[in-house]
Amino acid sequence: MRRFLILCFMIFAAVPAFAAERWEMLPPTPAPLAGGRSGQAHVNGISVHYAVYGRGSPVIFLHGGLSNADYWGLQLPAVAAHHTVIVMDSRGHGRSTRDARPYGYDLMADDVVALMDELKIAKADIVGWSDGGIVGLDLAMRHRDRIGKVFAFAANTVTAGVVEGVEKNPTFAAFIERAGHEYAKYSATPKEYDAFVDQISKMWAEQPNWTDAQLKAIDTPILIVDGDHDEAIKRPHTEYIAATIPHAGLLILPNGSHFAFLQDPKQFNFAILHFLGDE
Repeated sequence: MRRFLILCFMIFAAVPAFAAERWEMLPPTPAPLAGGRSGQAHVNGISVHYAVYGRGSPVIFLHGGLSNADYWGLQLPAVAAHHTVIVMDSRGHGRSTRDARPYGYDLMADDVVALMDELKIAKADIVGWSDGGIVGLDLAMRHRDRIGKVFAFAANTVTAGVVEGVEKNPTFAAFIERAGHEYAKYSATPKEYDAFVDQISKMWAEQPNWTDAQLKAIDTPILIVDGDHDEAIKRPHTEYIAATIPHAGLLILPNGSHFAFLQDPKQFNFAILHFLGDE
């Protein structure tokens, strides 16, 4: 009996006291994807890093705040099998530069259109995460003639839609710390992370702040998407966005957080391709 109890203890000791749920994990940032055509475009007063993959109708991927285009590495091969995929580092993020102008979603949306002009892309679908999803909605409002469909993951349309104190969530805090290291690795101003965060935080404190009337004026096909355990965006707010934009769809991904595209890329990729009409 004693030997049996010792064996049981050894087995249970080898198992963690509790296993982290998938939505609590922050998988590694994917390595930069090889095989594309990349460059720096001097547009809208800054230098924008971009890369192009695949062939077909264009789809632009827009990453979240503090991150960079590498985060889409698990999505690009799947979508580039059907489309020309363009990724870009947002102003001040990754390998793109910023200027002295205050951050704003209108300005960031104008960066996207300026890159489209540079690459001679008349119209594109948008896949956006967090800030990238917000920029996608901004494009649908202000540049509707340049945009086809918008897949908006983990976006908000008013500042009150963000969970207060999200930066203290362990998963989100780990992302913020990682983002600082990645900024130092890629940026043309590697020692200015604090100044960069200060600039973009001023935007987050006040934007977006769109009215119901502005959302109801959107006539672009929109899919509002989020993980069922998003640390940053309130679920009622996600549901409100989908209910307010005419004909918008709503998709809640199971067992995923603000980082669902890393946590379950197969599920996330299927959602994108189904929305774009490829699955």
